[in-house]
Amino acid sequence: MVNSEHPSHQQIISLLELYQSGRLDDAEKLAVSLTRDFPRHPFGWKALGAVLKSTGKKSEAVDANRTAVTLSPQDAETHSNLGVTLQELGRLEEAEASYRKAIALNPGYAEAHSNLGNILKELGGLDEAKASYNKAIALKPDYAEAHYNLGVTQQELGRLERAKTSYNKAIALNPNFAEAHYNLGNIHKELGILEEAKASYNKVIALSPNYAEAHNNLGATLKGLRKLDEAEASIRQAITLKPDYAEAHGNLGATLKGLGRWEEAETSYNKAIELKPEYAEAHSNLGNMHKELGRINEAKESYNKAIALKPDYAEAHRMLASIKKFDSNDAQYSKMLELYFDKNISDEKRCHINFGLAKAYDDLGDFEKAFTHYKEGNALRKKLLNYNIKQDLELFRQIKSAYQWIEQYSLESEQFSKNLTPIFIIGMPRSGTTIVEQIISSHSLVTGAGELPYAAQFGSVIANGFSKVDREVLLDFRHKYLEKLKKHSFRKGVVTDKMPQNFRYIGLLAAAFPEAKIIHVKRNPAAVCWANYKQYFASKNQGYCYDLDDVVSYHNLYVDLMKFWTKILNKRIYNLDYEALTKDQEDETRQLIDHLDLNWDKKCLSPENNKRRVLTASNLQVREKLYQGSSQQWKNYQPFLNGAFDILL
Repeated sequence: MVNSEHPSHQQIISLLELYQSGRLDDAEKLAVSLTRDFPRHPFGWKALGAVLKSTGKKSEAVDANRTAVTLSPQDAETHSNLGVTLQELGRLEEAEASYRKAIALNPGYAEAHSNLGNILKELGGLDEAKASYNKAIALKPDYAEAHYNLGVTQQELGRLERAKTSYNKAIALNPNFAEAHYNLGNIHKELGILEEAKASYNKVIALSPNYAEAHNNLGATLKGLRKLDEAEASIRQAITLKPDYAEAHGNLGATLKGLGRWEEAETSYNKAIELKPEYAEAHSNLGNMHKELGRINEAKESYNKAIALKPDYAEAHRMLASIKKFDSNDAQYSKMLELYFDKNISDEKRCHINFGLAKAYDDLGDFEKAFTHYKEGNALRKKLLNYNIKQDLELFRQIKSAYQWIEQYSLESEQFSKNLTPIFIIGMPRSGTTIVEQIISSHSLVTGAGELPYAAQFGSVIANGFSKVDREVLLDFRHKYLEKLKKHSFRKGVVTDKMPQNFRYIGLLAAAFPEAKIIHVKRNPAAVCWANYKQYFASKNQGYCYDLDDVVSYHNLYVDLMKFWTKILNKRIYNLDYEALTKDQEDETRQLIDHLDLNWDKKCLSPENNKRRVLTASNLQVREKLYQGSSQQWKNYQPFLNGAFDILL
């Protein structure tokens, strides 16, 4: 005879075993039979709700859970189960009410506090969500999911260090928590701690090999580490796993651009936009590529599309501002002002907007307001980079000290073929190195490779004294550098590398490349320092630029180091005066080409016709004819500098 009041112990055990073993169809049949045989007992309805949710029948699951709540109104778990199902259906306010009822019935219900936090976070109440997660953790300190959810909330609030702490706690409690490793990797990536980001993403992939987002972000991290071939492989794996992954196609575009494969890069950006037309970042990145290729109208169009899609896209505003001429009626100028006065935008966005407004006011001839925005933008950038000039003071000291060990192992030019000869163009950033490279690479026998990272990538630990040095070390550095340089040569035998800050590595470069030419571009110190100060550099390695005292101090370090190199390596360094070049272009150019042991090529007198891509901040200027007077533009701002450049003059 069937008991009309409640199911037997064996029936309950059987249903639980079916559910836990994943036999959901059988579990559903048994749960349905229990609700039919014992319609007034909550267990069958509660179990049916759980099974239906697991099989995707969420609306039916809500009905079953509501019946369970009606039959057992004091059961906190039943209210919580209803909340979970309502949340998955997007019925957030109803879900919130269910979780609050569960907590009212059982204030010590950690899972309900955590789930309420999830709802509050989705509804935008981040501080309330944080309080719920903290309550869950106080009740259940080993609750890994609550620590993880608290980390997500802290991350959304911009409190990255606190988020890191929460993710690390979740991982300590559950080492196989792939999402926690992934989000920790994202924070490391955002903070620029790329080796740690790489380790986190690799852990995610080990735990979950088909995690496309982890492959993509690993690729972005490897790109940041200048490991572009590895980056491409990771991003392509993400696309294999998820072919319609627009962000991965955009990321691939940026990586291919870095590899110099411009047509493929453009295809990837366009594919990203095809998959996700509202993808503002892809439009902006396509704009960057157009800008670097001198397609200014196309660049403006792409930046405008990005801003139309995302009106508060501060970086796109800054980039667009850099390539246009403002008038007082400009709609973008008004929009940037609106963003500037928005108290809720982040420091990073405000930084971009300040640089954009400074450019606008410069165009309008209001140099006082321009300076105000340069000053604020620079202060924010310095704060975000956490820069201190002491780090460069120590670096330059180490470079000088290390050279005595490098010098004794200098290689001899007779030992090597001259199939591939580098020309290193060095100097302070914004000193004219880009136009000098344009001149040299206009020669039919020369390829301009731009600012290559390889001297620093393979040689910084040697030049800075952090690695032992002997002949084999120098040969290995030489081999690695030339292998990379060859990929940029386009089968020409002479290739320029115009990374300005290779001036720090002149000793190492002279020792490892006895056949190389080293061109040092000098420019008016005040003009150089101002040009650095007014420029937002994408690289995070130029923190000295964002403070007037720092930029002057760094320039003095540069001058002192160049005196050191000149005293030791005078015959290896060709000094080219930028101002002299603008005044007597032909004579200075002929002397330069002669020094490089190249036959005269008249195309070197028309660098503005050189159609090669230019990735630096000077990419617009080099499309124009060489002109005099650019080194005097800083004087527009002299009244506002409070004598900061007096020592330079």
